[in-house]
Amino acid sequence: MKIFNTLTHKVEEFVPNEAGKVSMYTCGPTVYHYAHIGNLRSYIMEDVLEKYMRYDGLDVKRVMNITDVGHLTSDGDTGDDKMLKGAKREHKTVMEIAKFYTDAFFSDCAKLNIKTPDVVAPATQCIDDFIKVISALIEKGYAYEAGGNIYFDTSKLKEYYVFHNFNEEDLEVGVREGVEEDSNKRNKADFVLWFTKSKFDDQELKWESPWGVGYPGWHIECSCISMKNLGEYLDIHCGGVDNIFPHHTNEIAQSEAYLGHKWCNYWFHVHHLNTNSGKMSKSKGEFLTVSLLEEKGYDPLVYRFFCLQSHYRKGLVFTWENLDNAKTAYDKLIFRIAQLTADGNKGEVDKQAFDQLKNSFKKAMDEDINTSNAITVLYDVLKADTNAATKLALIGDFDRVLSIGLIAAAEKLADEKTTADIPAEVMALAEERQAARKAKDFAKADELRDKIAALGYAVKETRQGTEITKL
Repeated sequence: MKIFNTLTHKVEEFVPNEAGKVSMYTCGPTVYHYAHIGNLRSYIMEDVLEKYMRYDGLDVKRVMNITDVGHLTSDGDTGDDKMLKGAKREHKTVMEIAKFYTDAFFSDCAKLNIKTPDVVAPATQCIDDFIKVISALIEKGYAYEAGGNIYFDTSKLKEYYVFHNFNEEDLEVGVREGVEEDSNKRNKADFVLWFTKSKFDDQELKWESPWGVGYPGWHIECSCISMKNLGEYLDIHCGGVDNIFPHHTNEIAQSEAYLGHKWCNYWFHVHHLNTNSGKMSKSKGEFLTVSLLEEKGYDPLVYRFFCLQSHYRKGLVFTWENLDNAKTAYDKLIFRIAQLTADGNKGEVDKQAFDQLKNSFKKAMDEDINTSNAITVLYDVLKADTNAATKLALIGDFDRVLSIGLIAAAEKLADEKTTADIPAEVMALAEERQAARKAKDFAKADELRDKIAALGYAVKETRQGTEITKL
């Protein structure tokens, strides 16, 4: 398997530190609000990566944090704590907010068939680990106290901007909501490891430390949680492309300063989900959630399918029209698979055809997790000159990675509608009617519905797609 390594800017063969085993870390959510579907694109693609590694025979241990303290409204360590902001917004305690939105996040993940990581670690349960690593960084001369906070001193590093060719004077303060630069820093790029006096007016969560009562900075959380659960050598670290700087840059700085050696070999970053006005974000108000998709009648797996149709390293533009196109393609795919289920138990799997098409699927996924090409292979299966048993076996096999619910949805559809008995003429009219509805030509759609009825069938739209039943 080859993946694009953000650290080297190259597509490289993935070789774990220990043969057959993979240590994998993914940045988890800051649980102060619902995850929007842009956030969830990253988790979908990380899920595909993990599942493909397992599919390919690797033993994967995946760890993810839950940020329930320390992530400020600016990634540059300024502004309010996002958790405190959420608590003020809803007149609840920080822990009530964290519990509610953690549960909501995993509920969304379940709807999208995203596997829960092997280890999920809330930051508030790892305070002693943060203090231990920060203390060691101070002893090693990589950290200092200023204005009541503990900062990492980036000037002590031979190279800080490991993902980019930045110069310090080119670096903009990572401010997202109009907050000001932290004047306590010795160097512009320094970042907070532990907050004390500077952030205390109404901070709800705080702990005793050698430097006074306080709470951890955001960046230290992922390093410590990864090292605690996966050891000193990490195979692959994942996240959204917006985490590259400063978050992942800072993780590398503090982890390697603490360990004294290279920490992580591969970095996997998923690009943004954009709208017509730019990157999707909560602060812009373009707050599209899984629940909103459901309210509008979309199965969340249609959104997962929409994401898989594009490569994870390409920006993906979300519009309702684009999602409708994905829904139409998904519904047709399910219908075609449902037609196979009537003959699926007849005959045996053709091993030669199975292996040939499986190799094509693996080839697509081995080339930097190219889910778009993998979907193309899925359609190749449907067109292949082989029996239904072989096709269904392949579809089920691929869906161990794609996880778009193909067999289950097709079987449900077949049970509900006996699709195998619907004549081709009726199907053609139904597709034409669907196109007319999409074009808002409702008069033509009604005319086509009447033609279908004259042939002895009823057609209607449901949340699962077009439903055709015998009158």
